[in-house]
Amino acid sequence: MRKKLIVGNWKMNGRRAMANELCSTIMHEMQNFKNIDVTLCPPFILLDEVRKMTADSECMLGAQDLDMHNDGAYTGQVSAGMLKDAGCEWVIIGHSERRTLFGETNLTVGKKAKQALDHGLKPIVCVGETEGERKAGQETSIVQGQLQSVIDEIGIDSCKDMTIAYEPVWAIGTGLTATPEEAQTMHAFIREQLDLQHDETAKACRILYGGSMKQDNAGSLLGCPDIDGGLIGGASLNAGEFLGICRSA
Repeated sequence: MRKKLIVGNWKMNGRRAMANELCSTIMHEMQNFKNIDVTLCPPFILLDEVRKMTADSECMLGAQDLDMHNDGAYTGQVSAGMLKDAGCEWVIIGHSERRTLFGETNLTVGKKAKQALDHGLKPIVCVGETEGERKAGQETSIVQGQLQSVIDEIGIDSCKDMTIAYEPVWAIGTGLTATPEEAQTMHAFIREQLDLQHDETAKACRILYGGSMKQDNAGSLLGCPDIDGGLIGGASLNAGEFLGICRSA
């Protein structure tokens, strides 16, 4: 049985005082979540602060992005090796905001996933369609293309070592929410695409839901057979909301 995974993506939010306060509250309840995995992904500059705060707990540390190159002349970028050295176990790759705001392509996402795996990091690869693509009936072809680009780069056998996060882009910060049925349908489709190439990988790979999961809808979403956890954005900045989601998991 796949263990549930709850990931807090703080995005470009937080200061040291906020990180300390938020982590302190979450750590106080971590002993209640031994049957799930919990990971926090703060901004790069807060990684060390959060690492110290979570050091004596089961809570894991992740980053929000990495560069597709090794160390070198790439001013302002952060490499997989640097993240590993900073204590990260996880890294989010191909988030919808990286794709839409910073022009990341399927090819770029695949190369970043390979960098993560090559350096012992666990990639959380994001896939998902926009509202326009869904209205045009293209949601499955878009997600399939995003997923296949990563498989082509890392190989199907390595997919068991990555986590996939389905982000219905149309349900992020828009007030719209995918129903549990809509989310389950896409999660099942993603698992089916893996199963077509390697059934054991399909069984092992965790698929998270990343479309505005909150305390009040977490139970119904996490109860779906192919939803293995959540990639939590805004709600991860509120200790009560985040802990509520963890309890549902």
